[in-house]
Amino acid sequence: MRAHTRPLATVHDGELDLNDVARGDGFLFVRDGVGFAGRGVAARVPVADVAATLAAIEHIDEVGGVHPIALGVVPFEADLRCELIIPRVLVGKSADGRQWVTIIDDSSIDLSVPPRPSPRAQTFTVAPLTDIDRYLAAVVTAREAVRDGQLTKAVIAREVMVISPEQIDVHAVLLRLKATFGSSYRYSVDGFIGASPELLVSVDGNTVRSRPLAGTTPRTGDPETDQQAAAALLASTKNQIEHRVVIDMIHDTLLPWCSFLDWEPEPSVLSVANVQHLATMLEGHLSDPRPNVLELVRALSPTPALGGSPRVEALALIAEAEGFVRGNYGGAVGWMNAAGDGVWAVAIRCAELSPDRRSARLVAGGGIVADSEPLSELAETQAKLQAMLSAIIRP
Repeated sequence: MRAHTRPLATVHDGELDLNDVARGDGFLFVRDGVGFAGRGVAARVPVADVAATLAAIEHIDEVGGVHPIALGVVPFEADLRCELIIPRVLVGKSADGRQWVTIIDDSSIDLSVPPRPSPRAQTFTVAPLTDIDRYLAAVVTAREAVRDGQLTKAVIAREVMVISPEQIDVHAVLLRLKATFGSSYRYSVDGFIGASPELLVSVDGNTVRSRPLAGTTPRTGDPETDQQAAAALLASTKNQIEHRVVIDMIHDTLLPWCSFLDWEPEPSVLSVANVQHLATMLEGHLSDPRPNVLELVRALSPTPALGGSPRVEALALIAEAEGFVRGNYGGAVGWMNAAGDGVWAVAIRCAELSPDRRSARLVAGGGIVADSEPLSELAETQAKLQAMLSAIIRP
């Protein structure tokens, strides 16, 4: 393959919204206006071959410091097929305001701004795919395994289905996610869409970062009530234990690759539109020869924030107790470039659309420890599901 990158101003006057590049049938990974949007598929590459494939691309870079990228999703279950996508046309935007377009093999480009979707009345049916009694029983099973000393933590999730007689407008959903969750990692890959607040791992040169989330409380919209809930979250032994398990695993996994690795001494509260989470930033310096970001993704995912600890035992319990294949939910979504840099978010707050776009599968879960109460865990999943439910259903 051959790639040609040039400043976006040479092909388009003004600034593009990456959502308008991706539209309903392209690819998107963006946070706070920084990221990528692509159209068309130049190649689908098995995850094990991505680094070599990107390195082999002949690239003309008229911008400086830009590399071809592949983007996609690494599923939760390690045995599922995994391919990343090299788009035929890719628009990139950086934090310093630069905009560029990378074209593979002289592909034709159309960056004209499409009409914005108009609000419309649409009928939806929302129903659980996971039987509630089964979900509650799975929570109890996980809790008892923790109390018996078999596990430190396990994450139990459940599925919900949204159905409509009309197609779900992906472009409109992405714009709603931008309006409500602009500071989350918003993504769209082959009908898998969402807005994740959780950074799994990023690599920029020799700098590696991760910001895991674990421990959740709903938001009400009332500042005083939400402030009280945040204080209770910080004071909660149950949530602090759940959070600590994740921090320790990520630290221990990254440390062998690092000459230096530090983390915030105490978690903070990260608020998004519908919930609040405990969050801790880790940052380190990678040793040479440094790993590419996909190597770190595959070592870290699934983290205890979506799987559990110890990993093997927790994943075995999840597979037996939940009763469904998670697929992309709980895995990782993001991108890597030919230099090995990239950004990957945990694949949560998401929806997986059917090929005809008339239904969407939503999944949400929570970490189960010794003090977990099944009905409280059910309420937590309801709060987490609101992110995508509102983006799909709201006109």
